[in-house]
Amino acid sequence: MKGFSKFWKVSVIVLFVVIGVGLFQKAGAQSKRVLQLSGIILGEDSTSGLPGVHIYVPKRQDGVTSNYLGFFSLPVLIGDSIVFSAVGYTKQHFIVPDSLNKQATLIVEMVSDTTYLKNVTIMPFPTEEVFKDAVLALNLPPDDEIDSDNLNRELLTLMMRSAPMSPEVNYRFYMDEMINTQTYRYSQRPNPFLNPFNWAKFIRSLKER
Repeated sequence: MKGFSKFWKVSVIVLFVVIGVGLFQKAGAQSKRVLQLSGIILGEDSTSGLPGVHIYVPKRQDGVTSNYLGFFSLPVLIGDSIVFSAVGYTKQHFIVPDSLNKQATLIVEMVSDTTYLKNVTIMPFPTEEVFKDAVLALNLPPDDEIDSDNLNRELLTLMMRSAPMSPEVNYRFYMDEMINTQTYRYSQRPNPFLNPFNWAKFIRSLKER
């Protein structure tokens, strides 16, 4: 009888241990529920999405980058701490709450990180005396050594007209390339030869000539 009582006590203890382990595993499974987190990232003064923002989970060293529309999507766990980071913006943090279902959508507004530096005056010479000495020691060629043909008005006009691009056109081309690079950073750039408007402009330019 005494052995049966001991066996019963051991059986009860084992039963409680099994129940406790099951409840612990169930609670752990619920706390680590996976859901799909998506959203749009905006800048302070932008109505469209902000591309190139890094969204990552530091604990797992995993993350994604927002596309050219500012959209992102990644799987996360309940309780994960998510960091939104981009150059020129303050880092944003978000903790996944327990109240979310299998999927959730966020709208994240990034705040500019502005750093103001002190005014700096740049002088070509340390003192006024050094500047005067440099001017007095400057040796300019006399007027008779300058080739007047290089200053011919017709020659200078011809050189300006035959230049491949003016400074304004060169600047506009450079800015257009920068905008196109940022716009199509995360997508394939369209082929200009397949654009009918480009062909119309090309035909019109030929007629004008």
